[in-house]
Amino acid sequence: MPRVTFINENLTAEVPAGTTIADAARQVGLTVETPCGGAGTCGKCRVIVSDLKAVEIMDSVKKLTDQDLRQGLVMACQTRIRSDLEVKTRPDPEKDGSLQILAEGRDFRVAVDSRFRKEYDEKSNITSIFLSGIPIESEQGDSRGRLYGVTVDIGTTTLVTALIDFNTGREVDSISALNPQCKYAQDVVSRINYSSHYKDGLQTLFEAVRDEINQMIGKLCDRNGIRREWIYEAVYSGNTTMLHLATMTDPYSLGQYPYTPVIEGGQSLLAKECGLEISRAGRVYLPPIISSYVGADISSGVLACSIHRQAENILFIDIGTNGEMVLSINGKMSACSTAAGPAFEGMNITFGMRAGSGAIESFEIDSDYEMEVKTIGNEPAKGICGSGLFDLVGELVRIGLIEKSGRFVKPEKSALPEKLLDRIGKYEGKTAFHIDNGVYLTLLDIRQIQLAKSALRAGIEAMLGLQEVDVSDIDEVYIAGSFGYHLKPKSLVNIGILSGELEDRIRFVGNTSKTGGTALLLNEGCREELLDIVKNIKTLELSQYPDFESLFVKSMNFW
Repeated sequence: MPRVTFINENLTAEVPAGTTIADAARQVGLTVETPCGGAGTCGKCRVIVSDLKAVEIMDSVKKLTDQDLRQGLVMACQTRIRSDLEVKTRPDPEKDGSLQILAEGRDFRVAVDSRFRKEYDEKSNITSIFLSGIPIESEQGDSRGRLYGVTVDIGTTTLVTALIDFNTGREVDSISALNPQCKYAQDVVSRINYSSHYKDGLQTLFEAVRDEINQMIGKLCDRNGIRREWIYEAVYSGNTTMLHLATMTDPYSLGQYPYTPVIEGGQSLLAKECGLEISRAGRVYLPPIISSYVGADISSGVLACSIHRQAENILFIDIGTNGEMVLSINGKMSACSTAAGPAFEGMNITFGMRAGSGAIESFEIDSDYEMEVKTIGNEPAKGICGSGLFDLVGELVRIGLIEKSGRFVKPEKSALPEKLLDRIGKYEGKTAFHIDNGVYLTLLDIRQIQLAKSALRAGIEAMLGLQEVDVSDIDEVYIAGSFGYHLKPKSLVNIGILSGELEDRIRFVGNTSKTGGTALLLNEGCREELLDIVKNIKTLELSQYPDFESLFVKSMNFW
């Protein structure tokens, strides 16, 4: 059998001829990112091989260029091993600690009234643990001061885990990480397919997120001097698919009409059923979901922002791989989810990358048409992350270098200065704009952004139509989530997700999935309250909305 050696990691595997490089890597515990689920469409799993004659390159949607092949660059998911081979993988920004993930959310305070409490009996020197008033466990000695829980925000792209003291209601510490499921499949639909169609796919995705959460809890315990067994409950706040995968529940039905979830939330599981390494009496609470594609992260966000208690007209949007939103008109709420896809977070973009060192995170053009490019860590530009992409496309649309159709302006028909027009050229034979240090924005990238922003804008317009209100009736727009927090109001307007009249009404509320999840952890009454809230939210299925296709097409243009 051929031997494949991964040079950077000093790992070797013997595999049957015909095994893909990606599968060979998994056999030695090394994960090569395949955000498209191994479909060969994203090109993010590129590695360098020592000998092209030792591999067979399969036909794929994403094509390799002659320059790629000269450098030995191939896609791991689309390259079969024929004979002995050496492979060089690319650096992972997650491992160098440079990824920027937001842990904070809107300030939301509740009274401490958790399901767990402790009582100490001096005579027996035993502490009893109560769950909703029922004794379930006992501990030797007085352990009343050791009573903790964790809130876990399970995002499609990122994970945030917060350690909470039940006695004080205080957040002791929090930690963030990349969701390791991204390495197998980038978006929700890809993960549903991966878990359903790959051998052991569901097990793989479950174990990936389970192990990462357990590692995060371990780190929190180590740096705060507490033990895992002092943690008695976790709240998993995430979208519907993430809750399925985190509890080893097959999400197959979410990908098939009528898209019925197996898990509807509002329930408690034994921690050991989820593989969670906390107290043997531990539980995991799953908040109620709104629909198959509007999950517990959004219901937690509604709770955290107290949208249901406000008389104002509020539009709540979580911009990310899934564009989920809630519209509240005088407390009457509707919700929908749009298939924005991973483009906003840098995936499917030629030079797209996560928010790691060297990623362009901010871009502006001043009144003298001078460009200001800011990268994470002030490193030379390596690529573009989500916030930089919004800024970049928004600014180029604003000054007219990108026309409303999404094409670059023809230099001979533009009054823009040559220092900008000269940056329009070719990258790998395709029209592109040179930003900095060999990083380009291509026409294909702009098209990906148009598709993603069109899905969001059309979703907003459809919900406004459902409730028979005009955009001018919106009092406030809440932008939630780690990704959304790094955006600028003007970029949201320039790119055309929101209309100009809403620019000064935009509020960035941060990680409300975590904030709302923490409220559910600390206060049992919040759980009943949220169940009532969710029952009264009307779900809009965009696929069944009249003229949604025409709304989508209309929203493609930049405004």
